[in-house]
Amino acid sequence: MDDPLLWGFKGFPSLDANLARWVLAAEDICFKNSVLTYFFRLGKCIPITRGAGIYQEYMNEALQRLNNGAWLHTFPEGKVSQEDAPIRRLKWGTASLIVRAHVTPIVLPMVHSGFEEVMPEKFFLDRRPPFPLCNKKIKIMIGQPLEFDIPKMTELAISKSSGDVFSSTTSSRGWPVISSYGLDLDEAAQRYLYSSISEEIQSAMEELRSSLK
Repeated sequence: MDDPLLWGFKGFPSLDANLARWVLAAEDICFKNSVLTYFFRLGKCIPITRGAGIYQEYMNEALQRLNNGAWLHTFPEGKVSQEDAPIRRLKWGTASLIVRAHVTPIVLPMVHSGFEEVMPEKFFLDRRPPFPLCNKKIKIMIGQPLEFDIPKMTELAISKSSGDVFSSTTSSRGWPVISSYGLDLDEAAQRYLYSSISEEIQSAMEELRSSLK
């Protein structure tokens, strides 16, 4: 229930559909049939297959939206979480989009609480309620924008990844070599870079989560 109801908070800047967010949405939830696919596509949702990796087909569509200057909303944990627990280690898909975008996007971290009471996963007999529950308190925390110096971080990733744990103890996933600001990144360098970016975003999100209490 967090997206799109999340964007109904007071003072939200625009109701213009052209300025509305694009969002990565789980294919197994939002695109199970042609009717749902049509509905969520109209809602500017991009289908993502969980477990298919950061170079799956629709990640290229998400990248194109970023390159066109659009606002892209992601759920970097890559999983529904209704527990009051620390932010999980983030998936690397968001970081890969940041690195591959033609112009490095500004990242605006945000967390929320209360939606787990609007649509609890285990309401009755381990099932969700048939309709959203009303009169629940929703909290939304928006952090400070994060800006990444990708050229500098890329150089560091290439230097640090050579012969380290990313290349020596982790099996290859067959990622393609990519170019970032004129520098080629092999899989080991990408792992280091994506991990560094993800850790910074995770830290910002955890700080926001802690302030919700």
